[in-house]
Formats: sequence, structure tokens, C-alpha cells
Amino acid sequence: MDKTKVIAVNRKARHDYAIDESFECGIVLQGTEIKSVREGKISFPDAWAEIAAGELWLRSLRIAENPFSSIFNHDPDRKKKLLMHRQEIKRLTRKVEEKGYTLIPLSFYFKSGRVKVELGLCKGKKNYDKRADIRERDINREIQREFKGKLR
Repeated sequence: MDKTKVIAVNRKARHDYAIDESFECGIVLQGTEIKSVREGKISFPDAWAEIAAGELWLRSLRIAENPFSSIFNHDPDRKKKLLMHRQEIKRLTRKVEEKGYTLIPLSFYFKSGRVKVELGLCKGKKNYDKRADIRERDINREIQREFKGKLR
């Protein structure tokens, strides 16, 4: 049984982007980075992934420095390598080259003691799409309230 523990979720990505597919990737971290991740000191509101030379890299992910480590601390803004099968990376490369697709990290979690990244293949939403989603969510909330009221 795989136990998963969520570290952080990118709610802004679900608001700003239409998510077509999501993938699970591993991430290469240094020793002090993993300590900071375990403490939840991770920030990625505008993070994104790029494919360069057949490898997948995560950019704009900030993992805070660990205050208890000495001079061997990590660079908090370095780009991190994501681990994925070569065939999946090739398929993603073809999709990303299409107009408007971006790779966005949706969440970080522990799975069997290892940090995993849920990476989404996303397309940006327009403002009217965002408003339509908010309107739909409000309508569903009202329907649930009415249904709940009728049950009482």
C-alpha cells in the first residue's frame, strides 16, 4: 500500500489554467533541500517546467534554505531536474510544441518516502473562462444548499 502525504498544492494553477493531463514525476533534490521540503518550506506560485536536451527541468521553484545546515546549504532558486521515462518526455515535447501548452507543477507529495511532483499539461484560461468557472461553482454550491435544506 502506497502512503501519500501532500506537501503543497498549487491552487492558483487550477484557477489560471485548463488542465488537460497530469503526470507523476520524481524530482532530484540535494540533502538540505529534502530537509526543507519535509518541513514544508516550499513555494511555487509561478513555477513551470521546460524540456531541454531531452531532459525535464523545473524552474521558479523556491525551496527555502535550512537554517540548521552550515555552509553546505543549497541554492534556493536553482533549477531542479524532474525524473520521467524517455518516451513520456518525447510525448510531452510534442504536446508542448503545440500552441499554448505549458507544463505546470500542480502538487508536491511524498509517496513511499520519496518526493513526487504532479505535473500538469495546461493551457491558459481567458478571463471569461475564469468567470464562467466561478459562476458554475457558485451555482453548484446553491444547488447543494437547497438540496441539503430539503433533506431537513
